[in-house]
Amino acid sequence: MTSSSPLQFVQINGASLAYREAGDVDSQLFITLHGGRGFGSHESDFSAYLPLSTSYHLISFDFRGHGQSSHTPPYTFNQLVDDIESLRRHFVDKYHKREGRAIICGGSFGGYLAQQFAIAYPGGLSHLILRGTAPSYEHETEAIEVLQKRLDRAPLASVNMLRKVFGAFKGDDEMRLVMFAIGPLYSEAEYDADIGLEGSRTRRLSAKVHNDLYSEEEKYFDYRPKLKEITAKTLIVVGEKDWICPPSQSKIIHEGIIGSQLLVVPNANHSVHQEKNEEVIAAIRRFLA
Repeated sequence: MTSSSPLQFVQINGASLAYREAGDVDSQLFITLHGGRGFGSHESDFSAYLPLSTSYHLISFDFRGHGQSSHTPPYTFNQLVDDIESLRRHFVDKYHKREGRAIICGGSFGGYLAQQFAIAYPGGLSHLILRGTAPSYEHETEAIEVLQKRLDRAPLASVNMLRKVFGAFKGDDEMRLVMFAIGPLYSEAEYDADIGLEGSRTRRLSAKVHNDLYSEEEKYFDYRPKLKEITAKTLIVVGEKDWICPPSQSKIIHEGIIGSQLLVVPNANHSVHQEKNEEVIAAIRRFLA
């Protein structure tokens, strides 16, 4: 299969999840978990990790309430993690795989879910790959500090807007405007405002889903006390200039997961898997080998 792999849907725990797949279906599952609470989708991860489909069965999907998946509540960390496990079981059963354990690769918000999955379902994965993520909600304080130093990169953004990203939006329109304003912060590459505008115009997002996942019951996640329980072989990749999940957060994860590997990529930001794609893919291949 190629990057033109058709969009498909699977029924998981009462929700219709949109996904794409590539690679030999007899190979081990490589499941990607996208970032963006309430505004992320699978497409960029599928494109970035597609080279790995020569060796693995790549599955990239939209969480419930995200992208083209159905808006089927509840929108909680536990529900999304249970969906990941059910999705894994679905493809293992569908293709009668000998190796039922998956490689789980999560970035940003998807990295939070990947850590929780590794803790909740240790038998469900052989390898854990974390990209530009954090082990607890406390990364938000550091992100705001970094933002204050880089506001010149995003002249339409403000600290108050970022507090909304870490809290609640008044509606979809406000959310779309804020995400457009902070867009230049995500990459070290030269920002193309026209591409950013088109992306913001067409992005599928939901303030309700975002706000539910930042509710009082959900926002204060903290995996630090349980990182030592993660037994899967773990690779942590982070851009040296990641602003929303700074490298210090990846170092905390590295120190907490016994035997983990840490790769800090120079001159890369939050979208390190896209900015430095060849380097990241090569590092993942070495790690999995």
